[in-house]
Amino acid sequence: MPSAGRPAAPRRKPRQVRAELTRDRILTAAAHVFTEHGYAAGTTNRIAEQARVSIGSLYQYFPNKDAILAELMVRHIDRGAWRRAEDLDLSPGTLEAVVRALVRDAVDNHRDDPRLLRIMIEEGQLSDELRATITRHGEQRVAEVRDLFARHPDVRVRDLAAAAELVVFTVEINTHRLAAFPQGLALETVESELVDMVTRYLRG
Repeated sequence: MPSAGRPAAPRRKPRQVRAELTRDRILTAAAHVFTEHGYAAGTTNRIAEQARVSIGSLYQYFPNKDAILAELMVRHIDRGAWRRAEDLDLSPGTLEAVVRALVRDAVDNHRDDPRLLRIMIEEGQLSDELRATITRHGEQRVAEVRDLFARHPDVRVRDLAAAAELVVFTVEINTHRLAAFPQGLALETVESELVDMVTRYLRG
């Protein structure tokens, strides 16, 4: 479990390329160690050894492994930005394809490393940066989805803002849960069911 009362924020942001590379090595090593050994056994000593840096160097960037995990979560969220929304066809009859693109994007962002995702969900602590990232990402995604719904002729809902919030939350929470804690359902099955459910809702 995360250490109670311990800071989950990095000590400093590197300003030089070499320092940034060192920080990236620590984060890459931490992801490997957490996945390989679990969070409890994923000590800072193991992370430093995997990253081939001294423990003192690691502590220059992160006060503890909680802060390292928090930074991995920030990167995970930022990597999940929807970058293909502007390429979608919004002509009549394409609503299911638009919804599938939204759901597929969420599925693809959580397919790679379910063990690390599970650790993030179970062990992660909220740093100020992580809170800000979650808020920024959520607001951006909801705004993008609301804009798509507003421009698509097949969307017939009473409240576009509420619909965007509900759809984004439904897709994200189900994708996270089933990617990290599979219950005998393939992600492809979940994707198809989510597409059907959301499409029917949006058509009114």
